[in-house]
Amino acid sequence: MKVIAGCVIEKDNKILMVQEGLDFCYGQWNYPAGHVDEFENITESAIREVKEETGFDVRLTSVLPICETKLKNETHIIIRFVAEVIGGEIQFDSKEILDVKWIDVKDIEKMTKKELRNYEVNKTILKDYMEKKFYPIEIFSNKQFF
Repeated sequence: MKVIAGCVIEKDNKILMVQEGLDFCYGQWNYPAGHVDEFENITESAIREVKEETGFDVRLTSVLPICETKLKNETHIIIRFVAEVIGGEIQFDSKEILDVKWIDVKDIEKMTKKELRNYEVNKTILKDYMEKKFYPIEIFSNKQFF
Protein backbone atom coordinates (compact mmCIF):
# COMPACT_ATOMS: atom_id res chain seq x y z
CA MET A 1 0.00 0.00 0.00
CA LYS A 2 1.20 3.49 -0.84
CA VAL A 3 0.00 6.91 0.21
CA ILE A 4 -0.16 9.67 -2.41
CA ALA A 5 -0.37 13.31 -1.31
CA GLY A 6 -0.97 16.28 -3.55
CA CYS A 7 -2.85 19.51 -4.02
CA VAL A 8 -5.62 21.12 -5.98
CA ILE A 9 -4.64 24.77 -6.48
CA GLU A 10 -7.01 27.22 -8.14
CA LYS A 11 -6.44 30.73 -9.45
CA ASP A 12 -8.89 32.67 -11.63
CA ASN A 13 -11.06 29.58 -12.24
CA LYS A 14 -8.01 27.66 -13.45
CA ILE A 15 -6.39 24.66 -11.78
CA LEU A 16 -2.63 24.12 -11.64
CA MET A 17 -1.87 20.89 -13.51
CA VAL A 18 1.30 19.01 -14.43
CA GLN A 19 1.81 17.02 -17.62
CA GLU A 20 3.47 13.75 -16.71
CA GLY A 21 6.72 12.65 -18.33
CA LEU A 22 7.01 9.15 -16.86
CA ASP A 23 6.66 6.24 -19.29
CA PHE A 24 3.47 4.69 -17.90
CA CYS A 25 1.53 7.99 -17.89
CA TYR A 26 3.44 10.00 -20.49
CA GLY A 27 1.64 13.15 -21.62
CA GLN A 28 -1.29 12.83 -19.21
CA TRP A 29 -2.34 15.72 -16.99
CA ASN A 30 -2.50 15.40 -13.22
CA TYR A 31 -2.70 17.50 -10.09
CA PRO A 32 0.76 17.92 -8.54
CA ALA A 33 1.23 14.92 -6.25
CA GLY A 34 3.48 12.03 -5.33
CA HIS A 35 4.31 9.29 -2.87
CA VAL A 36 4.66 10.07 0.81
CA ASP A 37 8.18 9.06 1.83
CA GLU A 38 8.85 6.80 4.80
CA PHE A 39 8.72 8.85 8.04
CA GLU A 40 7.48 11.97 6.19
CA ASN A 41 4.23 13.48 7.36
CA ILE A 42 1.46 13.74 4.80
CA THR A 43 1.07 17.52 4.82
CA GLU A 44 4.80 18.10 4.34
CA SER A 45 4.79 15.57 1.51
CA ALA A 46 2.01 17.43 -0.34
CA ILE A 47 3.89 20.74 0.00
CA ARG A 48 7.16 19.11 -1.14
CA GLU A 49 5.56 17.46 -4.17
CA VAL A 50 4.01 20.72 -5.36
CA LYS A 51 7.39 22.47 -5.04
CA GLU A 52 9.23 19.68 -6.88
CA GLU A 53 6.71 19.39 -9.69
CA THR A 54 5.74 23.04 -10.23
CA GLY A 55 8.26 25.35 -8.49
CA PHE A 56 5.53 26.91 -6.33
CA ASP A 57 5.48 27.23 -2.56
CA VAL A 58 2.00 26.58 -1.19
CA ARG A 59 -0.02 26.82 1.99
CA LEU A 60 -2.52 24.06 2.64
CA THR A 61 -5.98 25.40 3.46
CA SER A 62 -8.19 22.29 3.62
CA VAL A 63 -8.44 18.68 2.54
CA LEU A 64 -10.75 16.95 0.06
CA PRO A 65 -12.35 13.53 0.63
CA ILE A 66 -9.77 10.76 0.77
CA CYS A 67 -10.03 7.98 -1.78
CA GLU A 68 -8.35 4.71 -2.55
CA THR A 69 -7.62 3.02 -5.83
CA LYS A 70 -5.74 0.09 -7.26
CA LEU A 71 -2.76 1.21 -9.31
CA LYS A 72 -0.18 -1.15 -10.70
CA ASN A 73 -1.57 -4.05 -8.65
CA GLU A 74 -1.35 -2.27 -5.29
CA THR A 75 -3.66 -0.13 -3.21
CA HIS A 76 -3.01 3.61 -3.19
CA ILE A 77 -4.57 5.94 -0.65
CA ILE A 78 -4.93 9.35 -2.31
CA ILE A 79 -5.06 12.48 -0.18
CA ARG A 80 -5.59 15.78 -1.97
CA PHE A 81 -5.32 19.07 -0.17
CA VAL A 82 -6.68 22.40 -1.28
CA ALA A 83 -3.82 24.87 -1.35
CA GLU A 84 -2.90 28.39 -2.35
CA VAL A 85 0.32 29.66 -3.91
CA ILE A 86 2.40 31.78 -1.54
CA GLY A 87 5.57 32.10 -3.63
CA GLY A 88 7.79 30.73 -6.33
CA GLU A 89 7.41 30.49 -10.08
CA ILE A 90 6.86 27.71 -12.58
CA GLN A 91 9.94 25.51 -12.57
CA PHE A 92 10.16 21.73 -13.01
CA ASP A 93 12.41 18.76 -13.75
CA SER A 94 11.83 17.95 -17.41
CA LYS A 95 12.75 14.28 -16.80
CA GLU A 96 9.52 13.77 -14.84
CA ILE A 97 7.28 16.67 -15.89
CA LEU A 98 6.70 17.81 -19.48
CA ASP A 99 4.77 20.98 -18.69
CA VAL A 100 3.02 22.92 -15.90
CA LYS A 101 -0.06 24.98 -16.75
CA TRP A 102 -3.04 26.71 -15.23
CA ILE A 103 -5.92 24.95 -17.00
CA ASP A 104 -9.51 26.19 -17.06
CA VAL A 105 -11.86 24.00 -15.02
CA LYS A 106 -14.13 23.53 -18.07
CA ASP A 107 -11.17 22.18 -20.08
CA ILE A 108 -10.29 19.69 -17.34
CA GLU A 109 -13.91 18.54 -17.27
CA LYS A 110 -13.66 17.81 -21.03
CA MET A 111 -10.41 15.79 -20.77
CA THR A 112 -10.53 12.17 -21.96
CA LYS A 113 -9.06 9.06 -20.35
CA LYS A 114 -6.04 9.48 -22.62
CA GLU A 115 -5.50 13.06 -21.45
CA LEU A 116 -6.14 12.80 -17.69
CA ARG A 117 -4.11 10.49 -15.46
CA ASN A 118 -6.15 8.21 -13.18
CA TYR A 119 -9.24 9.44 -14.99
CA GLU A 120 -11.99 8.29 -12.58
CA VAL A 121 -10.11 9.37 -9.46
CA ASN A 122 -9.14 12.78 -10.84
CA LYS A 123 -12.63 13.47 -12.18
CA THR A 124 -13.99 12.68 -8.71
CA ILE A 125 -11.42 14.94 -7.08
CA LEU A 126 -12.41 17.80 -9.41
CA LYS A 127 -16.11 17.19 -8.69
CA ASP A 128 -15.45 17.20 -4.93
CA TYR A 129 -13.44 20.39 -5.32
CA MET A 130 -16.13 22.13 -7.38
CA GLU A 131 -18.77 21.07 -4.83
CA LYS A 132 -16.52 22.52 -2.11
CA LYS A 133 -16.28 19.31 -0.12
CA PHE A 134 -13.54 20.85 1.98
CA TYR A 135 -12.57 19.51 5.39
CA PRO A 136 -10.46 21.30 8.00
CA ILE A 137 -6.71 20.87 7.61
CA GLU A 138 -6.57 20.33 11.39
CA ILE A 139 -7.69 16.73 10.91
CA PHE A 140 -3.98 16.11 10.28
CA SER A 141 -2.22 16.52 13.62
CA ASN A 142 1.27 16.13 12.11
CA LYS A 143 2.35 14.34 15.28
CA GLN A 144 4.46 11.31 14.66
CA PHE A 145 4.56 8.52 17.20
CA PHE A 146 7.58 6.23 17.16
